[in-house]
Amino acid sequence: MWMVVMFDLPVGTRQERKAATKFRQALLDMGFEMSQFSVYFRFCGTKEKTEKFVRKVREKAPPMGSISILFFTDRQFSNIITIYNRKPINNPEKPQQYLLF
Repeated sequence: MWMVVMFDLPVGTRQERKAATKFRQALLDMGFEMSQFSVYFRFCGTKEKTEKFVRKVREKAPPMGSISILFFTDRQFSNIITIYNRKPINNPEKPQQYLLF
């Protein structure tokens, strides 16, 4: 399962910009990848993991602004079409599962 975090945070004051930057960095530290400046995604694998990351996003959320979290199955995520400079781009593959012997 893929988790997508989209947000619109105020950046009118120095303090708001600092809070928005800190939130973006927290998402990167949690393993999210940036799709657009305010859209980040991460493969979570299980429903339990998504719940864990929802809690973490809530903890790191700035006091002001709007944050939306979407969930996609692997199949739905693979059907997303991304066009960059008029050329289609492949979406990231889900991480390979480790084999234990």
